[in-house]
Amino acid sequence: MSTQLEKIKELIALRAEARLGGGEKAIAKQHEKGKYTARERIAMLLDEGSFEEMDMFVKHRCTNFGQDKKTFLGDGVVTGSGTIDGRLVYVFAQDFTVFGGSLSETMAMKICKVMDQAMKMGAPCIGINDSGGARIQEGINALAGYAEIFQRNILASGVIPQISGIFGPCAGGAVYSPALTDFTLMMEGTSYMFLTGPKVVKTVTGEDVSQEDLGGASVHASKSGVTHFTAETEEEGLALIRQLLSYIPQNNLEEAPYTECTDPIDRLEDSLNEIIPDSPNKAYDMYNVIAAIVDNGEFFEVQKQYATNIIIGFARFNGQSVGIVANQPCRYAGVLDCNASRKGARFVRFCDAFNIPIVSLVDVPGFLPGTGQEYNAVILHGAKLLYAYGEATVPKVTVTLRKSYGGSHIVMSCKQLRGDINYAWPSAEIAVMGGAGAVEVLYAKEAKTAEDPKAFMAEKEAEYTKLFANPYNAAKYGYIDDVIEPRNTRFRIIRALQQLQTKKLSNPAKKHGNIPL
Repeated sequence: MSTQLEKIKELIALRAEARLGGGEKAIAKQHEKGKYTARERIAMLLDEGSFEEMDMFVKHRCTNFGQDKKTFLGDGVVTGSGTIDGRLVYVFAQDFTVFGGSLSETMAMKICKVMDQAMKMGAPCIGINDSGGARIQEGINALAGYAEIFQRNILASGVIPQISGIFGPCAGGAVYSPALTDFTLMMEGTSYMFLTGPKVVKTVTGEDVSQEDLGGASVHASKSGVTHFTAETEEEGLALIRQLLSYIPQNNLEEAPYTECTDPIDRLEDSLNEIIPDSPNKAYDMYNVIAAIVDNGEFFEVQKQYATNIIIGFARFNGQSVGIVANQPCRYAGVLDCNASRKGARFVRFCDAFNIPIVSLVDVPGFLPGTGQEYNAVILHGAKLLYAYGEATVPKVTVTLRKSYGGSHIVMSCKQLRGDINYAWPSAEIAVMGGAGAVEVLYAKEAKTAEDPKAFMAEKEAEYTKLFANPYNAAKYGYIDDVIEPRNTRFRIIRALQQLQTKKLSNPAKKHGNIPL
């Protein structure tokens, strides 16, 4: 056999060794836990046959604690590029079969290399996390590796989309990389995220808590809001990432994606003419409104289980990708609170960073009152939503369906926060506050001297409601551009978005603003 053929044979053998990661026993163990390997996950995520691997032959350099006697090709992370629906993406997937997916200096180097490449090419970067944390034998070098990754997450923020999939453990300093990315997905039952584990919690605070209750998918989906999506199976999770990317441009210099639209733009939705209840205190479901107006009723919701009084997610209007922010009258009457404000603000800023127009559907009676909210800085959280809308330069279309009172009217993309097209339904009530509250302030003294205080206040409330609980007062000042028939909402939003395609608006030159955090 010629020397050349021998060398080729050696390459083929090394490739086969690298593809085995930590070996067949470790792979079988991973499968027993109901988890796929790093390479299997990448194969499911990317278009078939599109994966181009990088740094397959990298080995760690650590000699402490006998580490030099134990090396694996690839060193616990699979990195490279491929395509999703024909569009370039970069990906890294931690391999739990190698040292429990723990992060070494060389693993960090591989991850940083793929992130740098993604930035250079202007393509999304997807990280699949499944790791026991820092490789303790490497000490400070592992910590430095984490910091290198975080620095790149920060620089890439708002430049390329960054998505994190948590497909196993993710604890300690490792949690900061997903927290810095745009979207996080967690696996139900097999993944967890926390800064300090149950044992440390027990030692320091005396609390007895399981891994699942401390940092499982359901906790982060409903209580903390750390994760945006959860999935029951890894197949479902990877399909979700593919679907998410279909709504997002490759980078901040591209326009939001368009697809072919088969749904007529002038489709009338008669059900909307009757969806608002006669009683202002009665709820209706905002999901029904969204489904009625978007292309083919398709809505890709983000953070579905968290702060359910506000709804955020992606949809399409005449094939154009948009972000939707909508109050949900079914949950706490649609009030804004600390969590809803944060949830809405971060989504608005994401859409603005990536040129995705924002459609806001407003039915908000105010901010949630009480010490719980005030002590948790509802002022600052509400200001985040206000700041996000005011800073956004993408096309902004606002439709007020029913209530829009006081400060909550302002923070939901009002005209003065540079809303481009502001529509209202005839049922809209745009005022400083509701009739009952207003007459308490305006007529409290007169009521005391009235013959029948109750009847007097009821009469004044009816007067106030007639005068202000309608869209025409705001329209009189040009704060509402048009009052529209509910069944025409889809058509009017599409026409507004078409008109706004050539919008040009920039903020004053500055290093960056100081958002109220």
